[in-house]
Amino acid sequence: MPHRTFFWFFFPSGLAMLLFIGLPIISSFFQSLHIEPEQILMEVEKCDPFGCKTETKVDIEATTKLQEEQPLGRFNGLGTYGDRNHLAFDEIKEAWTNSSSIAEFTDILLNLPFYKALLFTLTFCFAVTPPVVVLGFIVALSVNTITKSLKGPTIFGVILPMIVTPLIGSLVLFWMIDAKGILGSFIQFLFDDPNLSLKSSSQLTWITLIIYGIWHNTPFAFVVFYAALQTVPQDPIEAAIIDGASRYERVRHIVIPHLYPVATFIILICLMDNFRVLEPIIGFAAEGVAQSLSWMIYNDLRSENKMLFGSAGATSMLTIIGVAILLTPVLIRTWREFRTER
Repeated sequence: MPHRTFFWFFFPSGLAMLLFIGLPIISSFFQSLHIEPEQILMEVEKCDPFGCKTETKVDIEATTKLQEEQPLGRFNGLGTYGDRNHLAFDEIKEAWTNSSSIAEFTDILLNLPFYKALLFTLTFCFAVTPPVVVLGFIVALSVNTITKSLKGPTIFGVILPMIVTPLIGSLVLFWMIDAKGILGSFIQFLFDDPNLSLKSSSQLTWITLIIYGIWHNTPFAFVVFYAALQTVPQDPIEAAIIDGASRYERVRHIVIPHLYPVATFIILICLMDNFRVLEPIIGFAAEGVAQSLSWMIYNDLRSENKMLFGSAGATSMLTIIGVAILLTPVLIRTWREFRTER
C-alpha cells in the first residue's frame, strides 16, 4: 500500500485515538503533578455575654479566589507518586529497616493502600483470565457441534451475562448470596448453619468476586472463539477423520494452532479489562476487604467537598504503567513469532 494511501486510511483512527485516548492521558499526567491548593485560614472573634473566643475558620472567599488562580492546584512534581497513598517510598524504607523478617515486611507492605489494591487487582487478573479463556473455548466448541435449530437460543443464553450491565450483574449476584437470597439461604440449609454467610470473610468475598468475573467475561471469549471456529479449514479436519484421528486429536493438532492468535487477542483484552476491575467491588459493597486501583481512583473523585484530582491522576498513570508491564511479555512473544513466520 502506498504511504499516502495508508496515511489517509489511518488518519481518522489516529485522530480519534489522539483526541479520546492521548489527550486524556496527557491531561491526567499533568494533573498528577499538582495537589489541592491550600485553604486560607482566618481568625474570627466571637463574643457573647460570658466573654469572647477566637476561632479559626476557612476564608471561603480567599480560598475560592486562590483556586481560580490555580485551577490545577499547587505544583508538587512527582511527590504524589511517592506519598503514602501511592508508592510509599518512605514507608517502605522504614518498614525494611525496622522489620525483623520478610513476613513482617510483606505484611506492612500489603497494608499500604496502593500495594493492597495492587494485590487484589493482580489476583483478580490472574485468577479470572485463564478460566475465561478455557471456558470460552470449551463452550464455543460445544455450541459449534449442536444442531442449527438449537444454536440461536443457546448462543443467546451464553452471551446473556455479557449483555447485563456489570454493576447490575454484580448487584444481582450480591442479592442472591445474601442471607435472605436464594444462594445464601440454600448454603445455610445445606450446611445447617443459619449464621453462615458468604460475606463473612475477606477470602470468601474475594472468591465470590472472582467467580463473578469469570461469569461476566466468559461470554466475550466465547463470541470471539465461536467466530474464529467458522474460519477453521475443513480439508485438514476431513483428512484427519479419514486417518482415524479422534476429536481430541483434531482439536489439539488442527483447531488450537489455528486459534492461537485469537487466544492471544482474548488474553490481552481480558487482562486489560480485568486490571481495571471496579463495578463488582461497588456492587458487592466489598470496599472494606477488596480495593482495586480503579476503586482508588473512584474513591479519590467521589467526594463532593474535596475531590483529590492529583491523587486520582497519579493512580491513573500508575495503572497505565501496570497494564503496559502486564502486557509486555505477551506482546514481545507475539512479535517474535510474527517475525519468525515472516
